[in-house]
Amino acid sequence: MIKKYLGEQYSPLYFLAALRPGGLSITFFLYLMFMIDHPDTPMVTYNHIFPSLVMDGFSVTSALTMASLAALLFFAALHFRMLAWNIREYRRFKKTSAFQKLRHSNSEVTLMALPLTLSMSINVSFILGVVLVPDLWNIVEYLFPLAIAAYAAVGIYALTIFTQYLSRLITTGDFDCIQNNNLGQMLAIFAFAMVGVGMAAPGAMSHYSQVNAVGIFLSIFFNSIAIIFGIVKFVLGFRSMLEQGIDKTASPTLWITIPILTLLGISFIRVNFGLDHGLGEPISKPSLFILTSVILSLQLMFALIGYVVMKRLGYFDDYIHGDRQHVGSYSLICPGVALFVFGMFFIHFGLIKNGLLEKFSLNYFLLLSPLVWLQIKTILTLFKLNRKLLRRPVSNMTTAEQA
Repeated sequence: MIKKYLGEQYSPLYFLAALRPGGLSITFFLYLMFMIDHPDTPMVTYNHIFPSLVMDGFSVTSALTMASLAALLFFAALHFRMLAWNIREYRRFKKTSAFQKLRHSNSEVTLMALPLTLSMSINVSFILGVVLVPDLWNIVEYLFPLAIAAYAAVGIYALTIFTQYLSRLITTGDFDCIQNNNLGQMLAIFAFAMVGVGMAAPGAMSHYSQVNAVGIFLSIFFNSIAIIFGIVKFVLGFRSMLEQGIDKTASPTLWITIPILTLLGISFIRVNFGLDHGLGEPISKPSLFILTSVILSLQLMFALIGYVVMKRLGYFDDYIHGDRQHVGSYSLICPGVALFVFGMFFIHFGLIKNGLLEKFSLNYFLLLSPLVWLQIKTILTLFKLNRKLLRRPVSNMTTAEQA
């Protein structure tokens, strides 16, 4: 049973419990996306997936396709279940004094977890439509403007939260630099990058130049905000950490740069594809190799730094394997998802498109194996955190609930 009526014990960071399974559903979609041929559409659809399930009866290919699709649907369902739970708990939390206290502290930035998660919900909804609805691509040009409108609504929501927060800090000067000894403030950047990558999708795939241009512009708009304020927040956070040492409970925020880099990298790739078929600017395949290599290199560097720091602090022993609890532990999940996602982009866009790797070769599966391991590790960690942070203690249940 999931905890209910948390009241003042609730934190907007619980929205990350909904964000993470949404991201995991995307990882399983990428198996279908990159391993099933779809020459007539930029994304794999139901019309490509269904034949691979029934062609030649049962086979290894059909079994793997079914497993990926089942996992996609499971984590998508978990995402929406946790989203509904968070919305209910957040509405109750807003009526507490703890919410007012949060609105006047550094922690106000945690409200950006709401538009961040809602952006993921739009992404998951679109993917569910693509894989479950036959012939959806025949009407996809009608859906692209709706997707832009949905992301725009979430983007405006994110801008409202962020501008209120930033204007309060600028006018009052009450930002607590001592409590900023982590990268938690980058959550706002994460949200803007998520909106930006969503806008880039219709910008990359629409065949109407107006829709194409609007998607590209809005992607650049939100990603520009993410980049400029990301630099500011990153420098301030690192300065505080170097002066005071990192806050142990917030040490997983060292990994928040990994998903941000993934979103920015995918946005750049999508914009390049949009410029290709929308404005006639040919794609440079070597530039895709360079871009994906730079992004992946930075991600691996931050992954190593974050791991060494958390290992030295004993974070994994205390908050993952031990008895200590902190909702910020959910920050450990998205880096695993993000590394898997961009690893797939590196393999397929950086290497295969440049003829540096043959698809389905031995080397291909060797490169894929650490990503699969990372995906499994991430899933197991998510389940462990859900049991630790969300499960209602048996001692607090009624007899009927225990039964």
